[in-house]
Amino acid sequence: MLRFAPSPTGYLHVGNARIAILNYLFAKKNNLEYFLRFDDTDTIRSKKLYEEQIKIDLDWLGVRFKSSFNQLDRLDIYNGIADDLKKKGFIYPCYEKAEELEIKRKLQLKSGKPPLYDRASLKLTSKEINEYNKQGRKPHWRFKLGSSPVKWKDLLHGDISFENLPISDPVVIRSDGTPLFTLTSVIDDLDFKISHVIRGDDHITNTAAQIQLFNTIGDKAPKFAHVPLMKSISGEQLSKRDKSFSLSDIKNNGIQSKVLFNMLSKLGSKHNYDTIDSLLTLQENFEINNFSKNTINFNFSDLERMNSKFLCNLSFNEIKNMTHLDISKNQWSVIKPNIKTFEDISVWFDIINKSFKKIEDNSNSELFKIAAECLPDNISEETWKLWCVEINKKTGISGKKLFLTLRLKLTGRESGPEMKKIINILGKNEIIRRLT
Repeated sequence: MLRFAPSPTGYLHVGNARIAILNYLFAKKNNLEYFLRFDDTDTIRSKKLYEEQIKIDLDWLGVRFKSSFNQLDRLDIYNGIADDLKKKGFIYPCYEKAEELEIKRKLQLKSGKPPLYDRASLKLTSKEINEYNKQGRKPHWRFKLGSSPVKWKDLLHGDISFENLPISDPVVIRSDGTPLFTLTSVIDDLDFKISHVIRGDDHITNTAAQIQLFNTIGDKAPKFAHVPLMKSISGEQLSKRDKSFSLSDIKNNGIQSKVLFNMLSKLGSKHNYDTIDSLLTLQENFEINNFSKNTINFNFSDLERMNSKFLCNLSFNEIKNMTHLDISKNQWSVIKPNIKTFEDISVWFDIINKSFKKIEDNSNSELFKIAAECLPDNISEETWKLWCVEINKKTGISGKKLFLTLRLKLTGRESGPEMKKIINILGKNEIIRRLT
C-alpha cells in the first residue's frame, strides 16, 4: 500500500507531481494499492479550492487512486493516541513562545552551537508549570527522541544511519492542540498498513524521527525511498504558494499530460525522457534504484520541445480528432514543424483561415501595393522566392526588411512556418486581400 499526501495549501507543482507519479508507478509495478491523503490539519492555510484543484490536476495527469481521505476527519484518532503518548511521557509539553525560541536559536548560532532545542521544558517544576497555566499559556508538545542509533535500508540511498539525530525533538502538537505531520503521518501509515513511502530526500531526518515514533507507538516502519528534490533550471526551490510550474499553468500552456507524465517519470533516471512511452512500458521499466541521488533540474524548454515532438509525430487523423478543427492534411503538414503546444494548432489554423490579428502598417502601404501587383496568378511553393525578386526590382527593398514585413502583413507573426508554404495555402485572392 502506498499513498500520496499533499497538503492543500497551494497548487501542485511539477515537483509534487513527480512524487505522485513515482509512487503510482511503484504501486502499479508491484501490484499495490495507492490512495490519496490530504494533510489538511493546518486549517488556516488549507483550502477546499486547492484540494479540488489537486484532484483535477492529478486526474488530468493520469495518476489514479483507489480512494482518498482527509486528515481533518481523523482528529479524534490522533488525539486519542496523543493522549496515550502524553501519559507515558513520550511527548512532553513546552511553554516557550516563538520569540523565546528564536532568541535561543540566535544565541546558539552565535556561540557556534547547532540550533537545537535544549529540552528546558523537561526541567520545569510543577510550580512553574502551574504558573504558566494560570497565565493561560498553552504548551506545544514535542516527541522526546531516543539516544539509540536509527538505521534503515533506503530503497535508493542504501544504508542510512544516525548515531545521534542532528535535530531538535520534533513538535508533534501545536499550542492550539492541532496535531502535526510528524505524528499524524505515522498514525495514518500504521492504520492503513502503508508498506512503502517514496518522498523527497529533504525528509531524511524526518524519517529518522518518525521511525522512532513508529517503534514507540508499536509497529515497524514502512520501507522508505528518498528521491532528490527537483529544482528549476536556475537552481531555485519549487513552491506551491508562488505557483512555480504549477500543473494548472502547464496544462493551460498547452502541454499534453502524457508528455509531462513521461518526463517526470524518467527525469533523473537512466531512461531517456525524449521517448514518449505508454503507461504499461513505463510501469515495466520502472525501478526506483535507477534514479540518481543528486538534485535534478526541471527545464520547461525541454518539456516544450518534447511536447512539440509528440504533437508532430501524431498522425493527421489523430490531430483532427483531438482538435475537432476542419483542418486539411496539407495545412497540418505546413504548420506542424512550428507547433510547440496544442493551442498553437488552433492559432495557426485561424491564421491560415482568415481570422488572424490584422497588422496595421501604413508606413509600408506602397510596398504592399507593389507586392500585390507583382503577385502571379498561379501560386506554388516556388512563388515566394520569385515574388520577392520582382518586388526587390521595383522597390529596392530586400533581405529581412522585405521578408519580415511581408510575413507580418500576411500572418501577423514574426516567425512561423515557411512563407513559401504559407502563400501556397492562402492562394492569390487571400494574399491580395491581406495586402490591401
